[in-house]
Amino acid sequence: MNPLLKVSIRQQAIFIPDNAITNNYDTLTGNTGLLVANLASLGYGVSEPLLKALNNTVPGFQLTILEMLRDVTGVNKNWTPLVKDWLVPTGESIIDHIVTFFANIYKTKGPVLPCGHTIPANTFPLQRYNGCPFCGTPFEFGAIEDYKQGSEQKILELWTSKDAANFLADLLSSKTALDATQMDSLKILLSELPLPQVQVGMKETLMAVTDLYISRNEAEKVQSLFNSPTDVLRYLWYKHTGFLQIIEPGTILKRKVTNNSHLVAKLNNSAHTKLNVKAALKLKYTRKESVMVASWLNNMNLDTAKMCEMMHPKRGMWVRFIRALRLAEYSKRTGYDKLRDLLDKFYKEDYEVWQGLVEHYKLRYDVTTTFALLQQRPGLFARSLFANMLWFGSDIAIAAFMDIIDKVPARLLFTLAMYAENYFDKTNTRSVKPLGGVNKNIPPNRMLAMYTDEQLEEMQAAVVDLCFLAVKTRFAKIPATGKTMYIEPSLFKIPVSIGDRSDTVQDMSAALMGARFAVEGNSVRLFMQWGTGLHAQHMDMDLSCLIAYNNKTERCSYSALTVTGCKHSGDIRHIPNKIGTAEYIEIDLAELQKAGAKYVSFTCNAYSNGSITPNLVVGWMNSKHKMTVSENTGVAYDPSCVQHQVRVVNDLSKGLVFGVLDVQRREIIWLEMQFSGQIVQNLDTRNVEALLKKLNSKLTIGELLKIKAEAQHLQLVETPEADEVYTTRWAQNTAAVTKLLID
Repeated sequence: MNPLLKVSIRQQAIFIPDNAITNNYDTLTGNTGLLVANLASLGYGVSEPLLKALNNTVPGFQLTILEMLRDVTGVNKNWTPLVKDWLVPTGESIIDHIVTFFANIYKTKGPVLPCGHTIPANTFPLQRYNGCPFCGTPFEFGAIEDYKQGSEQKILELWTSKDAANFLADLLSSKTALDATQMDSLKILLSELPLPQVQVGMKETLMAVTDLYISRNEAEKVQSLFNSPTDVLRYLWYKHTGFLQIIEPGTILKRKVTNNSHLVAKLNNSAHTKLNVKAALKLKYTRKESVMVASWLNNMNLDTAKMCEMMHPKRGMWVRFIRALRLAEYSKRTGYDKLRDLLDKFYKEDYEVWQGLVEHYKLRYDVTTTFALLQQRPGLFARSLFANMLWFGSDIAIAAFMDIIDKVPARLLFTLAMYAENYFDKTNTRSVKPLGGVNKNIPPNRMLAMYTDEQLEEMQAAVVDLCFLAVKTRFAKIPATGKTMYIEPSLFKIPVSIGDRSDTVQDMSAALMGARFAVEGNSVRLFMQWGTGLHAQHMDMDLSCLIAYNNKTERCSYSALTVTGCKHSGDIRHIPNKIGTAEYIEIDLAELQKAGAKYVSFTCNAYSNGSITPNLVVGWMNSKHKMTVSENTGVAYDPSCVQHQVRVVNDLSKGLVFGVLDVQRREIIWLEMQFSGQIVQNLDTRNVEALLKKLNSKLTIGELLKIKAEAQHLQLVETPEADEVYTTRWAQNTAAVTKLLID
């Protein structure tokens, strides 16, 4: 099966290699017609160019496409919930669980289920269950019964070898960090296609290229890619842990220990986990790997004092790596003089740290020296601009920043403009995500209280005006390719890929965090599927939602199966052998609107020890048409109704918010917010509100294109008959969109 096919599906396309087209038919063949019909049942349609290309491929290739789409949409998985026809409540209560608990202790009479539990009379209506209602073990399974209930199809386009090569180049040159989906696609493309001659845009992207060279035994080619010791550390830590960002070992240890704690004391596994994680984080390298790293550092084209300064922020990690790689031993070899000097300076701390100098002069209110140092590093100056405006005053900080604004990456300029309103607000708490941590709320900067509201508004306006003026100036220097521009209205709801990155993989279609999806009917159906391919075991993942009102919250979860506007399909705590299992929640918009609900947060949690199981899939369905639930099995999944879904790959997530329904606007905002805790009650709604504010402040692709049009004096038109046309299809390649971030 061609791996490029998986990548193309994420881009709403089908990859057809040049050698796969072997015929020249003018009329539609029977096999192609059958393929199109099968795709329609999965919720997909095909464009005319794709249909012509498919019609001239062999049946075997067409079968490969169908199998891949069936795999992506998950129709081969088990989607049977615990309760049959679960939209009709079973009436179970906590009393039923208590009575059953004592019935099994005292061995009273009643039906004995395959799991060994006795269900006493007048408790659970067993005819309504596919498994044990007491322990959540499923016994009966059914197939998907309903297809093609979706009200609109996802149209697939044709992807050729040229399109795949262009997409690879776009990913490599992306000016923003790739999310998990893009990084996974990049690795697939690098394994299948030649490496194009493009400038790698981000340090994280560089790791995949480095991996490629090393797999080819061409480690010497990596030397030209690494510009600092931090690049070396990033690669070593990425290979050891799988994280593209340098997350401290202590942070990883703390997260995994926390994830393995449990509400039930006897099930707490945190102490054992701590020992295992410490053992897993220990470093061990072969002689070949040690020589490779020693050569990278020895041949780096930087002054050793400068290299030491770059190593200083991660000094503790560097000490561990230096020992594990035996760099002191290699530094004694002939030709490794620079490495020897580097280690000597590093251990003696015979170097100055730039950040320390900045803080030294800042605390002494030395304006001239502080800003002279900051101007040496424009990116770091941009990241500290807001705080320096409050510390030294707006005018002097803005004036110093103006002198180097042309050297600041466009993504940082837009970030400043987007978040200025939130930062300079005395009453606003901000949502932040520490590296390797979960989303947190932080209070406003205490220095905001020293300024009046009018002064803060002026600061905000000064930042926004300055940044947008700089960007417009950059656009104006680029000759326009025409006189008119068309921007599809949907682009004003898609944020620019800056800042927040997704840690989940989107196999069906890629969307940016903050993207909004319109709800077509009155029902939204959440789904979660996990455990496929694993042996039967206790693995309790929970699908929940939290409903926020003006003065209260309600939850729909395993402990509250039916609440206002929401119904749960039942709590499954044991997965069957190999086929996985599923849970659902049905959300009634009309009922929630009537009740005055503001928004609904979609969440999943790992109630079992550990994090959310890898390859767990969550998402939601909606349709103008009624979505049925099987009376026989309770299966409620229809791939044609799926609007968005993601696959969890991060092994640090304990709880995850994967979407928020704005009840009044009838829109779903896709977001990704990790939180700690086994149950949905651990979710702080204030964190969700803060993240929504942050996402709402983000610049949309449509707004960015309007800035470009204004700077290049292009007339905006309302029809696609224009010199420059920008559509949703174009924006699906988010890496290509970053070309608008002119540096």
